[in-house]
Amino acid sequence: MGGTPGDRAYPRIHARKSKQEEIMPNATFVTSEGTFKTKLLADSAPITVANFVDLANGKREWRDPRDNERKSDKLYDGTIFHRVIPEFMIQGGDPLGSGMGGPGYKFEDELPPGGPKFDKPGLLAMANAGPNSNGSQFFVTVIPTPWLNNKHTIFGEVTEGMDVINKISTLPTGAQDRPQTDVVLERVEIEE
Repeated sequence: MGGTPGDRAYPRIHARKSKQEEIMPNATFVTSEGTFKTKLLADSAPITVANFVDLANGKREWRDPRDNERKSDKLYDGTIFHRVIPEFMIQGGDPLGSGMGGPGYKFEDELPPGGPKFDKPGLLAMANAGPNSNGSQFFVTVIPTPWLNNKHTIFGEVTEGMDVINKISTLPTGAQDRPQTDVVLERVEIEE
């Protein structure tokens, strides 16, 4: 599902837990194609939710792969959905917009026994390049995708706007499933 380059360029740093792990925040994704809302699953993926919320709010430092500078800006605002596949998923969260970028660190998967499974559409999960290689990239499923169980951390589910996700997933694409016209993630709004 894409990911970030090897550990040399992106040293492994463990995501810190924060007070956000004890609440169930919501995230609103405002895109150039419409808006969708998600409930974040802090009970089953507290580290992942804290990382996502902190990057969305500009409260976590990250290394911009475009210029190698450390930043505390809102990582997701202005990025694109760089990979969309009908009847599968839409993927975003890469500052490079290529599927090869991330925040300059990686953190471990959260795959709790009895935790959420890819048994329905509208699940928000971390894209990765293999076990324990999470960073900033995420995807939202369009259909149930059980072959992804125990491979990707699920940290949210869509509560409104599944029609927007379906629309994005069916846009015309070019090489590497990139939409021919950029789908911009204008901003992510966190509601706690």
